[in-house]
Amino acid sequence: MPMDVLDPPSVRRWARLAADALGRARADIDALNVFPVADGDTGTNLHLTMLSAAEAVESLPDDVDAGVMWQTLSYGALVGARGNSGVIVSQALRGLAEVLKEGADLRAALARAADLARGCVARPVEGTVLSVLTAAAAAVQEVESGPAEVARRAAEEARAALRRTPDQLDVLARSGVVDAGGAGLAIVLESLAAAITGSHRERYDVPAPTARVTPMTEVGAGYEVMYLLDADDGAVGKLREELDAMGDSLVVVGGDGLWNVHVHVGEAGPAIEAALRVGRPHRIRVTYLAERVARGVGDGRGVVAVAAGEGIAKLFEECGAVVVRREPGGRPALPAMLAAIRQAGREVVVLPNDEDAGAVAVAAAEIAREDGVVVTVLPTRATVQGLAALAVHDPLRRYDDDVVAMTGAAGHTRHGHLAVADREGVTSAGLCHPGDVLGLIDGDVAVIGRTLEEVAALVVDRMLAGGGELVTLVTGAGAPAGLADGVAAHLRRARPDADLVVYGGEQGGYPLLIGVE
Repeated sequence: MPMDVLDPPSVRRWARLAADALGRARADIDALNVFPVADGDTGTNLHLTMLSAAEAVESLPDDVDAGVMWQTLSYGALVGARGNSGVIVSQALRGLAEVLKEGADLRAALARAADLARGCVARPVEGTVLSVLTAAAAAVQEVESGPAEVARRAAEEARAALRRTPDQLDVLARSGVVDAGGAGLAIVLESLAAAITGSHRERYDVPAPTARVTPMTEVGAGYEVMYLLDADDGAVGKLREELDAMGDSLVVVGGDGLWNVHVHVGEAGPAIEAALRVGRPHRIRVTYLAERVARGVGDGRGVVAVAAGEGIAKLFEECGAVVVRREPGGRPALPAMLAAIRQAGREVVVLPNDEDAGAVAVAAAEIAREDGVVVTVLPTRATVQGLAALAVHDPLRRYDDDVVAMTGAAGHTRHGHLAVADREGVTSAGLCHPGDVLGLIDGDVAVIGRTLEEVAALVVDRMLAGGGELVTLVTGAGAPAGLADGVAAHLRRARPDADLVVYGGEQGGYPLLIGVE
């Protein structure tokens, strides 16, 4: 249902939609990243930036006013901004917040966002995120209707401007890509339109490279230096001048005593010393740009597993995993995921067991690697895949070999589950009505029936028809007594050669989870 407003619930909804969409598009955007340095992390940085903003506004009470909501969004993006594009986008969000917290219209807010973003870059370059934002802001100035139409028009123009970036920046044309930061911004604006209008798209397209991307690292830009800086606003001008003389890709954003600084320099030390002369730098991050630096690894290896039910959590804990809990249908918080990775050891395997949780796990892993933790996030999309991976985990094996074994076990496990329809709808298996039992295999509805036992048997049969000899059932909190026994009896008749393992998962939402290895 179209909202056509930018009230606090819409802002919160937008932040989460954008963070999730960037999480799903992260790898595709990373693959476009050739400017200013081909370090392949623009998608990851934008996801982390927007995720920080989303988690900040989600911590606010439901009755918060618009001013606090917008200020919190801006602050969350500022302190969580990462990389050149992430810092620029955080400044764009600051521009939106400055205008919209006072209730002004979205056209003026986009114009302010474009001006602030361009002003924070010491040496603006066309064909980048700046060009995309400027074009989007300019395109809406003559739009007469409300915020829904303004947001739609901005998103459309951002896509068009993104397609033009190779014509503006030669390195993009030579590499056969559009600008990575611009691609991320287009997703942020498309998510804004979706939040205002009440529409939703699972995934936004990221233009694929049209040629082989050749990394092109700037000469003399050996390190990326980033830090937050507590400093008087009047002192930052001098810092900008010093850092601009030292290197390039300089972006300084913030205000009111808190700044986020990003620069590429030949030597990291002088860039940090310059900050010390004007204020207090903290959250300092230094990354060597020319090549991946081998990080030190201490003793200890662990597994982090995400669980949506108490019984599942206990299963993972009994197998030695550090568990991150999430609500059914929800996602774990980034701080909880990061804390679990740090607790697990110096070599860590993460089992997200859900697609949305996977995006959070990737973001947390990126941060943990800066602390020297070696982290691998396995693409487990279901609890049964996580259980299969954990079953073959061996901390005495070489780390790489352990990761390969766990990945193989998860990949050879098909996953299914039962759900009860709460509304009429069209599925891949036909029309369903409220109360129908849906049997899903690998995320798609494969069976529609009237009883849990009937559908469970059909789903198991279909999954075993593709091969397999071990069936795992995880019963949910709402599963009727005897559901697993009914499936066991069916297997004894139809597939006596198949082994069966049953766990009480206590998960909400899904009466039964099914795995076949």
